[in-house]
Amino acid sequence: MTTYAKLNDTLYTLQGVANTLKIYAVQTSRQEIKDVFADAARSLHEVVEDLEGRKRILEFEEPQYKGQ
Repeated sequence: MTTYAKLNDTLYTLQGVANTLKIYAVQTSRQEIKDVFADAARSLHEVVEDLEGRKRILEFEEPQYKGQ
């Protein structure tokens, strides 16, 4: 498995976890728990954005991966 494939797998997994955390935040009734889930989702979103930037760099440096 290439680094690019591993990066894509990691991105999809983190996006799924962030979406699950958002769902949990909506479903719970306690505000402090909502805040914890929402904060964790925001933190993961920042990580995803960073990895997407790294993915763009990888695509620039290795054009064969662009569009995969």
